[in-house]
Amino acid sequence: MRLLITGVGGFVGRHLVAALAQGTDWELWGWARRPVDGLPDRLQMMSVDLRNPEEVQRALARVAPEGIIHLAAQSDVAESWRDPWGTFETNVRGTLNLLDGLRALGLRPRVLVVTSNEVYGLVRPEELPIREEQPLRPANPYGLSKVAQDGLAAVYARAYALPIIRARPFNHIGPGQDPRFVVPSFARQIAWIEAGLQEPVLRVGNLEVQRDFTDVRDVVRAYRLLLERGEPGEVYNIGSGRPRSIREVLETMLAMAQVEVRIEVDPQRLRPVDIPVSVADTTRIRERVGWQPLIPFEQSLRDVLEEWRTRAREARSRT
Repeated sequence: MRLLITGVGGFVGRHLVAALAQGTDWELWGWARRPVDGLPDRLQMMSVDLRNPEEVQRALARVAPEGIIHLAAQSDVAESWRDPWGTFETNVRGTLNLLDGLRALGLRPRVLVVTSNEVYGLVRPEELPIREEQPLRPANPYGLSKVAQDGLAAVYARAYALPIIRARPFNHIGPGQDPRFVVPSFARQIAWIEAGLQEPVLRVGNLEVQRDFTDVRDVVRAYRLLLERGEPGEVYNIGSGRPRSIREVLETMLAMAQVEVRIEVDPQRLRPVDIPVSVADTTRIRERVGWQPLIPFEQSLRDVLEEWRTRAREARSRT
């Protein structure tokens, strides 16, 4: 397969490319807006701005992909409150340009469009766990942009018979994630405190919300299986099926810490609207695709913490 991965330089894209480079003989192409270092030599890189339709169409004509995993997105909820239009332009216009480019060129690759659990938004307790048929009530600009992206993928699959599959991953964690997200934020602070680079105060946001966490290495395995086995026009949740409070995440990581810390709530880490509980019903992907998560939650947290301990040692050596 000649596979194109958009957003290849991001957290998930790096894990996906590494897994496919090791586990397949596919011809791998990657798109990113800016140059990216540290990716496998097998990957053929192109600099493409998905917001530019002419640029997208030229790049599609060059690659002529047989499969596409569309990851490129502005994925930070907090950033979406600061810059709603930039989030929409990247997530919605980028997807529209990609799908329109395929249609204009007469290309019919299998396409996996990755949206988000944030499309579900404000879910009532009696609606948990969340099934794919759940009404979409996004609670932030990022979620709203992903609803539009998800809808575009569904419309193009129906209107133009394009083989498009949609994935709605819930929260994923693992090495390489930006510290703007909760698990690497905790890990970075713990590692910096252990290394004496920060006072023994760990700053947090809302600890009472509950989220469904899956290791990114399990998530990218789901993406490959969905691309190969998913039903065009269908949508699939990806998650562990278990809700965990952010307090539980914090307490688990503090049990791994080598120092005592004081917890302080940082108002800057609180969102204008926060969804109390989000947990996936993963029956569809388990039964129809044969996927389930394999990496234990505690191992994911430990791997992230060890990554930040290594970074802390490197930072300390430079001081």
